[in-house]
Amino acid sequence: MKIECSIEKIKNAISQVERITGKNLTLPILSSVLLVASSNSLKLRSTNLSLGIEVEIPAKIEKEGVLAVSGAVLNAVFSNVSQNDTVQLEEKDGNLSVKTKKSQIKLKGQPHEDFPTIPRVSGASFEIDSKKLIDGIKSVYYSSSVSDIKPEISSVFLYVNADNLVFVSTDSFRLAEKKIKMKGLEETTRILIPFKNVNEILRVFGDYHGFIKVCLNKNQISFSSENIYLTSRVIDGIFPDYRQIIPKEFTTEVVVLKQDLLNALKISNVFSDKFNQVNLKITPKEKVFELSSSNNDIGENKTYLDAVINGEAIELSFNYKYFLDCFQSIATDSISIKFSGTQRPMVISPVSDTSFLYLIMPMNR
Repeated sequence: MKIECSIEKIKNAISQVERITGKNLTLPILSSVLLVASSNSLKLRSTNLSLGIEVEIPAKIEKEGVLAVSGAVLNAVFSNVSQNDTVQLEEKDGNLSVKTKKSQIKLKGQPHEDFPTIPRVSGASFEIDSKKLIDGIKSVYYSSSVSDIKPEISSVFLYVNADNLVFVSTDSFRLAEKKIKMKGLEETTRILIPFKNVNEILRVFGDYHGFIKVCLNKNQISFSSENIYLTSRVIDGIFPDYRQIIPKEFTTEVVVLKQDLLNALKISNVFSDKFNQVNLKITPKEKVFELSSSNNDIGENKTYLDAVINGEAIELSFNYKYFLDCFQSIATDSISIKFSGTQRPMVISPVSDTSFLYLIMPMNR
């Protein structure tokens, strides 16, 4: 292998793939990045067996070849190399020679024959604007369970309903649902993406502008753009029938400005107890919407908010952190909060926007 390419392009590619290298004592090859030089491009691949990625960059190929080198070492080297230059990469005696105008480096190679194949996913497919995909995932992923005890809820669930691609996650204490309008999708599309892989999907495509092709089957899902191919295993399980726990009727509704509520929650946080408990009291006759919290070691707080209130009086407690998480998913200035009883979940949604719904279970006081 002997090639020449832009330092800036290879630096960006290495930073993308190195994060997905694996730390596996029984398979040390997973800690490496595979370099594949062919035609007019250099492909960089890495995998941890749960995720796999390939990034392709243009390169001048003098000699084709394949070589595996440590991802951490490769990233450390190129993180400190000047961008305004080109770099020459050449395989010499199974090692990688890296040459720039001001440096000459040799990296120890590893047996590339041991490098696992990154699967090419075939099955149902569709194209989606990257902004919609990232928005859908970001709107819900924070509600996933971080524990692997129940893998089906340590995930982001994707499915198709009518003309919507629906993203859902839950940890059994709260639930987030985001609908993205899309036509022509197969109703049979249902897949669980592992929570620990979702952050990498967001990182890889978060700044990409364009369309992403999504392919999926019962074992894998892939996301591909012009020069990036990312594949993730999927969870073999059934997501809970969450629609059953969303109340159909409500006894109380509060409409409040998002910023006012956010400020009140942040104040309540200062005085909340070790369970992050905040108390909520609604008195429609007196037009009172009150948030309160107390801590024996710090003090106590009550905040009264201006709000439009309809229905019955209600009091309940909830984890303020759960409430704060959903603000990143709400773009409107006002928030609707609906209740159907003290032992029932409260449902939060943006005013005049039916695409997002957030549900929080109350705490036992």
